[in-house]
Amino acid sequence: MNITCAKTDAMLASPDHTISLIAPAKINLALHVTGRREDGYHLLDSLVVFARFGDRLSVRKAAADSFTLSGPYGTGLPVDDTNLVVRARDALRRQYGEQATPVAIHLEKHLPVASGIGGGSSDAAAALRALTALWGIDVSPVKLAALGLPLGADVPMCLHGETLIARGIGEDIERIAAFPRLPLVLVNNGVTVSTPQVFSVLARRDNPPLPRLPSLTCLDDICTYLGQTENHLFAATETLAPSINDSMQALRDTNPLMARMSGSGGTCFAIYPDDETAETAATRLRQSQPSWFVVATSTTVEGN
Repeated sequence: MNITCAKTDAMLASPDHTISLIAPAKINLALHVTGRREDGYHLLDSLVVFARFGDRLSVRKAAADSFTLSGPYGTGLPVDDTNLVVRARDALRRQYGEQATPVAIHLEKHLPVASGIGGGSSDAAAALRALTALWGIDVSPVKLAALGLPLGADVPMCLHGETLIARGIGEDIERIAAFPRLPLVLVNNGVTVSTPQVFSVLARRDNPPLPRLPSLTCLDDICTYLGQTENHLFAATETLAPSINDSMQALRDTNPLMARMSGSGGTCFAIYPDDETAETAATRLRQSQPSWFVVATSTTVEGN
């Protein structure tokens, strides 16, 4: 699947009062599993960035509620209350019923499903952000994050949408004020992985947390730091879906600064010294693997 780079933009309102925004890919640069709660939820320590590529969600007022899908990965997805976008709308409506008039929501799905880059959670976060704007709801970021957490542990960090360290089950967020922009290539060879299954086959759940984050001013600093970290889910994902190594090897063959799996897989990413090198690598990968999801993009930076 050949996809061009899309820009993560601010929330936009059209003349017909449609609000549209990007639901960006969430990338775990490092992910340490540090424990497990009595309720079964795993404790994590993860350095997270967001890409300038993602799904696009649009909302507008309507005579009756509707939810529609399009895009290369929209086919076959549910449009009922099992979809996180619909659940986000309904959760907000339960809290702010009088203001929550009927809406038409449309989602262009450009991110692969069950791919370790937070597509569903990012979509839910985008829906919460867009609908609070459309309905004129004055809600603090803390309260909106609390409303989003029951939808999924990744929703609060996706609401934040900037470089951060997420701890606990994902709700304990530390914002990283200064972090260099990373030229990236994202690759998914079509493998889908069940996150609960990945966690169920983990060999160890009591790993050390991430090393203290030093001042990072350039790509070399970041790659040096990431070299001291891991994605503790990789071995488990590899056991369940060995073809994840095809994506990893394909990225390594393009000579990036580093390559790693994001989240529980099956999307992998690689960091490059500049945008041109990343785009060249993506072009090469598209030519050799035309059926794969391949995107050259970059991370967002503060205020952009």
